[in-house]
Amino acid sequence: MESQRRRVLVVDDDQAVQVSLALLLKQAGFDAACADGPREALAQLDAGRFDLVLQDMNFSLQTSGEEGLDLLASIKAAHPVLPVLLMTAWGSIALAVRGVKAGAANFFTKPWDNAQLVDLIEATLDLGAPPAAGRATRAALDAKYDFAGIVGEHPKLLKVLETIAQVAATRAPVLVLGESGTGKEMIADAIHRNSPRRNAPIVKINMGAIASSLFESEMFGHVRGAFTDAKADRKGHVASADGGTLFLDEIGELNRGDQVKLLRVLQDQRYQPVGASRAEQADVRVISATNRELAELVAAGDFREDLFYRLNLITIRLPPLRERRSDIPLLARHIVAGVAESYGLGPVCLAPQALDWLAAQPWPGNIRQLKQTLERTLLLAGKGLLTHADFQATSAVDDNVGSARLGVDGMTLDQVERLMIEQALRQHTGNISRVAKALGLSRTALYRRLERHGLGDAGVDADG
Repeated sequence: MESQRRRVLVVDDDQAVQVSLALLLKQAGFDAACADGPREALAQLDAGRFDLVLQDMNFSLQTSGEEGLDLLASIKAAHPVLPVLLMTAWGSIALAVRGVKAGAANFFTKPWDNAQLVDLIEATLDLGAPPAAGRATRAALDAKYDFAGIVGEHPKLLKVLETIAQVAATRAPVLVLGESGTGKEMIADAIHRNSPRRNAPIVKINMGAIASSLFESEMFGHVRGAFTDAKADRKGHVASADGGTLFLDEIGELNRGDQVKLLRVLQDQRYQPVGASRAEQADVRVISATNRELAELVAAGDFREDLFYRLNLITIRLPPLRERRSDIPLLARHIVAGVAESYGLGPVCLAPQALDWLAAQPWPGNIRQLKQTLERTLLLAGKGLLTHADFQATSAVDDNVGSARLGVDGMTLDQVERLMIEQALRQHTGNISRVAKALGLSRTALYRRLERHGLGDAGVDADG
């Protein structure tokens, strides 16, 4: 019925953009309205019901994008659950990322691809955030979905879990963004576990650990005799994930040459083993993850735009631990109980002052760093009640916890990452294997980060 058609507001001062988007929306089955700028947009939103806003970032000769961010803030204040998609040019990708972090659902670029934009609009509307007053509780989510191992009740985490609940049953590709140690792999596991593919495998690949020369063989497999060492047919990761889920971790580390090969698989679900005479078909759902901003890599020419849009139909942003401090006591108790069990120890408790101290730390390494600190302190203290003094007394705190003296406040993610790598290099005297293990990286991924941060000659023992 006509009354059930979803309404979209287009906010742009360019009449050509308004006409183009309005026509596209009507052809796709939406009702479209247009506004020239912030004042008219807010008036229309107050006067009628809309399901989505497509909003430009500039409405005057000023091109800083601050007008767009101000309008976004006004929309989210007055209509907190109304999804907003930002329009931007590639030169303003960093600005669009700021907008997403400020509450926009996603962004798209001018000029846009019509089919991709319609897919993005439909996916955004299908996610449809529930009313803030009726946001699901953790108990309600756990009653319907399997979120085992994901600990916390903070609203930002609950929003992530709600998104998983909404997208798990689809085959839409999901991009999981978050700092190192935030638990991106656990999110991929949860999506798979709550999907119709749960009985098929989830195949996990660290894209930063695959050498480019082996990419096709690892991903697509090979036939006997394809090259010197190919003594038998070998199934690749894509074939192994047939009917299930393919988890591409550290997707931001994939070089441009291999990005083209991956794109072909995502476009038509077909791949060709090395040395084979014909292509094979695979039914896979793709989840990818990275601690880098793929949009900024695209703007810099390091990541293909077409692959980016194939991967990020649904984007999940995991909050860093410092943004959900109320979950730290829950996480600490859960981690300590698991560590104690794994080492065959008795019950272990955390004193209230210890929990307060843990909740006050910045944790640049997030949950991974919290776990390492708790494990080391438990093993060194060797008792059933861990106190504030135990954490202060252990070398794990001095060496690994970024207390205030590390000065991470105001630092970018890249700066914090460099700081952690430098610290690990000093702690392990440049032994690459130990540094990689401590940071939860492969040697290949660590080498790439060393190069990116200009640390290639920082006392590295390549043979370690």
